[in-house]
Amino acid sequence: MGDLRWKDTVVRGADHPDPVRGWKRLSPRRWRLWSLSRSALVYVLAVEVGAVATVAATITLAPIERQDWICFGLLVLASVTHLEAASGLERIRELASEGAPHTHLQSVWFFAAVLLLPPPLIAAVAAISYGHSWVRVYRRRAVAHRKVFSLATVVLACAAAYAVLAAIYPGHVEPFATALDGPLGLAAVVAAGALYRLVNYGLVVLVILVTNPDRPARKALGNASDQLMIAGAVGLATGCAVVMISRPWWTPLLIITVLALHTGLLLPQFRDASRTDAKTGLFDPTFWAELAADELDRARRLDGRLGVLLLDLDLFKRINDRYGHLAGDEVLRAVADAIKRTVRGHDMVGRYGGEEFAVVLPGLGPEDVLVTAERIRAAIAELEVTTTDLDGVQRRIGGLTASVGAATFPEHGTERTSLLLAADGALYEAKDAGRDCTRVAGRTFVPGHLPRARTPQVDVPIARHAKD
Repeated sequence: MGDLRWKDTVVRGADHPDPVRGWKRLSPRRWRLWSLSRSALVYVLAVEVGAVATVAATITLAPIERQDWICFGLLVLASVTHLEAASGLERIRELASEGAPHTHLQSVWFFAAVLLLPPPLIAAVAAISYGHSWVRVYRRRAVAHRKVFSLATVVLACAAAYAVLAAIYPGHVEPFATALDGPLGLAAVVAAGALYRLVNYGLVVLVILVTNPDRPARKALGNASDQLMIAGAVGLATGCAVVMISRPWWTPLLIITVLALHTGLLLPQFRDASRTDAKTGLFDPTFWAELAADELDRARRLDGRLGVLLLDLDLFKRINDRYGHLAGDEVLRAVADAIKRTVRGHDMVGRYGGEEFAVVLPGLGPEDVLVTAERIRAAIAELEVTTTDLDGVQRRIGGLTASVGAATFPEHGTERTSLLLAADGALYEAKDAGRDCTRVAGRTFVPGHLPRARTPQVDVPIARHAKD
């Protein structure tokens, strides 16, 4: 399925906390949809109106029986379970597919719905899936009108596939899955699947071209392997539909199968691309920098805000020298976990090198970035890490401190390099000020109490272990 990642612009402030509260935030006047160019706006609205008209025109096309409601419930359950299980992977994949179609395996359940359900319930499965993904998977961070447009393209694609099957099997009132047999059944699935992909993919590619005129058209086409993925999804959907109509109690096995194939297909690719740091599980410097560049580009296009933190553990070398590098690695992992727990789910934390960490904070201005930096310092100060020293003795290391440099877009830089240099300069100011503090580029922050960085404290030995 070609989900949507396009370019649009909004008024300043749309990407950081909105001062408007309550129902006023839902006012149509505040929708980001209206920030599109005239041609893009007309196209998007035409597709969405077409989807609504299609649902209205087909609402009485076929009667809804008790069996239809059972299949509908099973497909909704399968779609929601699939999205929940693959949510972390899909958030990263969608961010990486900015400006190109985002293909994912929800098509399995959508095309299965075409083979099993009357048109109104097909649209309902897609609507529930997209609503759930916006609320739960993308944490409402995705732009709402993109999701609505993507839903409209899926509704039209499903309607086109349904029309093909209705033309091949005229007057058929049972689910089409019961009629798929022999060469005609194979031809029907191939034709319906091809039209499903052509409509969904074509509508998404066209809007990407309209809203990204400054980018190469080739990028809007996505990866060639995406077409093979959708072809596989259509085949898997057909098998799922046939099984669900004859053996509905096997549905949990189908969900597990689809999820296993999804993970097996994409997770190795994701791991290779992400290049996570082996010691901490955070993004490594190269991939973190790529994600930072993507988020900065997004903030620039949406006229939004973005914060960057560079964090350095104070006097960390003393831990390595006194207790060994294995103990130091334990401390790094504990600090990495503390940072991840402290920031928001969509903030991006990377290991920048040695004992340095970096955080991208989408949507935050200088004051909010400062608050986040201080919250991270407080979380690190509360850590107590139990580890084993060079003599095989268990030690509890506490009293950790960190120096933090902060910078924000657009105040301190409009390019990745300038923004990182500003944050790095602020980090050096924090170190020069005695460590264990935060500095924001271009200003000085002095909390009520700023102790100079102290040597990490170690408790008396907990237990002695035989050395290997």
